Amino acid sequence: MAAQSQYAELARQLSAIGAVKRDLAKILPAHCPAGSAAVLTLLDRHGEMRMSRLAELLAVDMSVTSRHVAHVADRGWIDRAPDPGDRRSRILRLSPAGRALLEELSERYTATLAGALDDWSDDEVGQLNIMLARLRNSFGDCRARAPHHFEQDGGSEARKPAVPVTPASPATPA
Repeated sequence: MAAQSQYAELARQLSAIGAVKRDLAKILPAHCPAGSAAVLTLLDRHGEMRMSRLAELLAVDMSVTSRHVAHVADRGWIDRAPDPGDRRSRILRLSPAGRALLEELSERYTATLAGALDDWSDDEVGQLNIMLARLRNSFGDCRARAPHHFEQDGGSEARKPAVPVTPASPATPA
């Protein structure tokens, strides 16, 4: 087990990741804020879904999700179709225009990361990807459930993700 000071340093480093995410968000086009990019990315990753599932994956209130969905739908990036099982609900799916935008965002993210990490070796970037995926896996599907609660003695039970965890796509702003 790592020393307590190593966990404290890890906490500081993870907190600083917010600054990296904010810098990456600056490359998004003005008409596609981070919330919109997150909606598109999740629909691409998980396929069509109801708005309630999207709100769960975004880990935000339904009213916030509704605003994001309206924004992307107004621009033609997603389609909203009646749910055959419940005509009051809508099924959201990525449109061809949304896929094209995601491709553009992915290229922007990839180019930005490549520029920022140009002094890193391929092996170092690969190690970072592996370690970040492992970190996410250790916490499970953070967006789909409540945070872990640990016993008072500091022990923790073995954790498995609720869904398979893969490294985030370059277009993932969240």
